Formats: sequence, structure tokens, C-alpha cells
Amino acid sequence: MNAKKLLLIVVFAGMVIALPFINRTVFGTNVKEVNVSILTQRVISPSILASGFLAHEEEVMLSSEVIGKVSELFVEEGDVVTQGSLVLRVDDKNFIAGFEQSEAAVSITAIDIERQEIRIENLKRQFERSESLYERDLIGEEAFEVARNQLDLANIDLLSSRARLAQAKAQLDQVNDQLSKTQIISPIDGVITSLDIKVGETAIASSTNIPGSSLMTIANPASIYTEVLVDEADVANIEVGQRTEIVAIAYPDQPMQGVVRFIANTAKIAQGRQGLSFVVKIDITDPGDVILRPGMSCRAEIFTRQDQEVAAVPIQAILFEEDRAELRSDYFIFVNDDGVARKTKVEVGLSDDEYQELMSEIDADVEIVIGPNQELRHLLEGDRLDATRIETQ
Repeated sequence: MNAKKLLLIVVFAGMVIALPFINRTVFGTNVKEVNVSILTQRVISPSILASGFLAHEEEVMLSSEVIGKVSELFVEEGDVVTQGSLVLRVDDKNFIAGFEQSEAAVSITAIDIERQEIRIENLKRQFERSESLYERDLIGEEAFEVARNQLDLANIDLLSSRARLAQAKAQLDQVNDQLSKTQIISPIDGVITSLDIKVGETAIASSTNIPGSSLMTIANPASIYTEVLVDEADVANIEVGQRTEIVAIAYPDQPMQGVVRFIANTAKIAQGRQGLSFVVKIDITDPGDVILRPGMSCRAEIFTRQDQEVAAVPIQAILFEEDRAELRSDYFIFVNDDGVARKTKVEVGLSDDEYQELMSEIDADVEIVIGPNQELRHLLEGDRLDATRIETQ
């Protein structure tokens, strides 16, 4: 009797355990409603995202090479200037006085040289007469030596005066150069993007960032470009000439087109970033309706390969399975096998934000389960499927 009861209990428990499987396989009461799609050819553009800012390639910060008060300012911030145009003048009174003084010193020395040349001509004639008289024994040797010494000393004085003239001319050139530096000239065509000094303030000849050392900044608006920082792990995939899309933070819905122009050879540690980064410069080929302003933060998507059609499925259809004990990791998909889910191992290739390339050969008419995500996460081998075919765009 006890044995019969035990047998009944075992049979009943077995039926309870087996019932879900019987329902799933025989009666179909646990059918999963899924979306399926066939393998399609799609254009996949793998890319790398990088952040940076807009900058001017042709930009100069003007500073003064002489110290003095600003006497005249010929531009305002935002003005357009041309190469060679006068933008600022430093007070030049002291420099003009120094120039006139040096010019006078040159004139005085030149007059002194003329006087010495005339004196030497007279001494030459006197020496020639003394030499003739000495040869006829009409004057003594002492008188002849005096005449020759006077001529030699005059020639030495002339050489000294000529050296002083060269020195005076060099000083004149130096003063003239300083005088020319009181006029600040624009070295490029561009726009005054920053004006850092006013009339009456003192311009200082210095490379340090102190008041007066920077006069103004001029930039060529046509030379604006994008500079981004690319992580060292991604820089190997970037090449000059690759297509990019640039989005300025101020214009999030207006992407600009660009081309990679320059990739830095040396990495640097960027502020606020961990690890090394490489500077990549991108020329903007089509700004669209965006008003470009240097300093704007932006994000660039660099497409690392030419657009090409490949066999692809929606990225959510690719599932990942890892077995750490066996050091194994696999990608797989579920296919619809006459209403039954079949787990299929695959190899994957390129991807973008929406689609993943399948490297494995799969028949074109095979239906691949692509969603919904909630069903995909819990889908098992052998599950019965109620499939709705979705045509992917």
C-alpha cells in the first residue's frame, strides 16, 4: 500500500514537471510572439566619435616690439582688415628724436671724412715735394720723415672716421627699425577677433601674458577648421582624407561635412582625459547653415571605411554568450525553423549604430529573429514562435 502511494506520488510529480514541456512542444500553449526579418544588403559606415572645438588655422596675435603709449588705434573688434594695413600706432616722438640724432651723427661723420680726404690730398702733394727735395739732398732726412708720418697718420684718421661712419649708419638703421615698429601692420587678411588695448595704454614688448603685451588678434575666417582629440586606441583606424560629420554644440541638428586633413604624430595628455590622445584636424567642406565661430565645442564622427554594402541584420538580433570556464565567447542569432527557434552561431564583422555585418553564410530566405528585445533575452532553443515578418528599411 505504501509502495502504491509512493508510485502515485512519483508519477504525479513527473507529470507536473513535464507538463510545461508537453504544452510547449505538443499543444503550443507557450508560443513566443517575435518579429523576424531576412538577411539584407546594407551600407555600413563604421565610425569613431571624437570631441573638440572649432579653431582658426590662420590666426595671429599682434604684440609690440617697442615700449610706448598707444597714440592711435585704427580698428575696432569685428573690423575686416587686409594684409599690410595700419591697425595701430605707438607714440613715436622719442623714436623720431633718436632717428634725427642718429641721422645728424651720420652727416657729421661724413663731413669729417670729406675734410680728411682733402687734407690727405694736400699731405700727399707735400710728401711728393719733400721726397723730390730729399732725393736731391735739399732737405734732411728728419724733415722727410715728418712729412711721411703726417701722411700716414692722416690715412689712419680717415680709416677711423670711416669706421665711425659705419657705426653711425648701423645705429641709424637700428633707430629707423625701432621707429618703423611703432606702426603695427596686419600681416594677413582677416577679421579683428579680439582687441586687448586702448588708446593711452602702454604697449609692452614682452612674450609673457601681462597687460599691454597683447594688442589684438586677427584671424582669417576662411581658415576655420575642427580640431578633435582621438583616443590612442582608435587613431590607427584614422587616415587623411576620410569623410567626417561635424556637429557643433550650438547647432545639434545641423551636421557639417568635413575631411580629415592632419593626424598628429605625437600623443599628448589632454586636460580632463585619462590616457593619451592624438590631435586630428578636420577641414570643413560644407558648413551648411551653421555660423562658424572659433572656440565652439563640437563632436566629429569620423567614418573609418568607405561605404560598402554587406549582409547585415539589426544589431539587437546579435546575442553574445561567454563561457569563462572554457575561455570561450560566441555570437549567435535565433532563426525561425518552421515556427521553432533555432540557435545559430555566427561570425560578425563591421557595425554601425543600427546594423551588424554577418560574416557567416546564411541563406537569403532564412528568417532571423530581430525582436522584441524582451522576448529575445528570454528566448531558448526549441521555443515555439509566432513570427511576424518585418521589412527592414
